[in-house]
Amino acid sequence: MARFRLLITITLWAVSCCVAAQSTPSSLTGAQSSQATSAIAEVHRLHYAGQTAAALAKADAHLASKPNDAQMRFLKGVILAEVQRSSEAIAIFQKLVDDYPDLAEPYNNLAALYAADGDYARARITLEQAVRANPSYATAHENLGDVYAALASQSYARAQKLEPANGALESKLALVRELFKRKPEAAAAPASGASK
Repeated sequence: MARFRLLITITLWAVSCCVAAQSTPSSLTGAQSSQATSAIAEVHRLHYAGQTAAALAKADAHLASKPNDAQMRFLKGVILAEVQRSSEAIAIFQKLVDDYPDLAEPYNNLAALYAADGDYARARITLEQAVRANPSYATAHENLGDVYAALASQSYARAQKLEPANGALESKLALVRELFKRKPEAAAAPASGASK
């Protein structure tokens, strides 16, 4: 089977909109809010300029003084996931879903990491939570479909080992494998826009 891949949300637009009311104290001045937005933009810029260590250091410095900044925590989790520091990213996204259970994006990213580790059952449960949190979140629905397909593939493969003479299983496996075939340029394209 082709390498299973879920999209990890890399935009902060949806999180910014949803978290603003929850994580911004009423006493926060316009200047403080602008500083937080500026710090997020700088961390984002540093990471995508190839300066990941500096980006993480800046995120850590910001979070030392503002540990409840959900936007910065989310961005740090995305960066850690992108640099293959999955266990740290999982911890961040898990804490975000604990703190903000109504936000779908941290659930989606947590599920993507579980799926990347081959834990499709846990990914399914987490994506179902994302869809409950935001029934309009297309990326979570897409990823949930991919997880269901991966689970189906595992079940068909197990059944085929138990009953090798069952010809229907090979055709079902072939159909699931077809779902995961990607054009090379599509597989390399990063997620973009608010819906990804």
